[in-house]
Amino acid sequence: GLMLDIDRWVIGRAMASLAALHTGMPQLRYSVNLSAMAVCDTGILDFIKELLVRYNVEPGAITFEITENVAIGNITLAVQFLEQLRALGCCTALDDFGIGYSSFAYLKDLPVDYVKIDGSFVKDIETNVLHRAMVKSMHEVAHAVGKKTVAEFVESERCLEMLRDIGVDYVQGYHIGKPVVVEGPQSFTE
Repeated sequence: GLMLDIDRWVIGRAMASLAALHTGMPQLRYSVNLSAMAVCDTGILDFIKELLVRYNVEPGAITFEITENVAIGNITLAVQFLEQLRALGCCTALDDFGIGYSSFAYLKDLPVDYVKIDGSFVKDIETNVLHRAMVKSMHEVAHAVGKKTVAEFVESERCLEMLRDIGVDYVQGYHIGKPVVVEGPQSFTE
């Protein structure tokens, strides 16, 4: 029963940290994964709006991610939630695309800016022809409906080259950079 509290804590820490670091690094962007419970919580949007004002965070500097399974599990609620986030000026992303319901039909209805292609397809595109074709297909369909693509688990230069050839918009993974601890505010209170 603590998931919503965890969501709120993570959002709060992210906003406080982003505000503290943004002055020195205006290009800095954060992505925050939200739980299924957050999508169903009507108060979370008010909480996000309050924090954007409190910390004077540029809404476009933060992307809120929900997984494909969460989005498709309650498509009507997910669409409303994502639309409201976008109305605040925040970016939205569909995470883990390809491992859930994987219906391209839903993709056109979801108000997300980014589609994150699951790393289980990306990490072996150098040797797995089927996964390479699937990544290409997911990228092409996402672009056809006006979404940018992000490939997860980029772990080698060859993988990066193949994704560049496919036309994927953004990449993330150990080849690009390993996670780092960002020094930000040491405490956060609601």
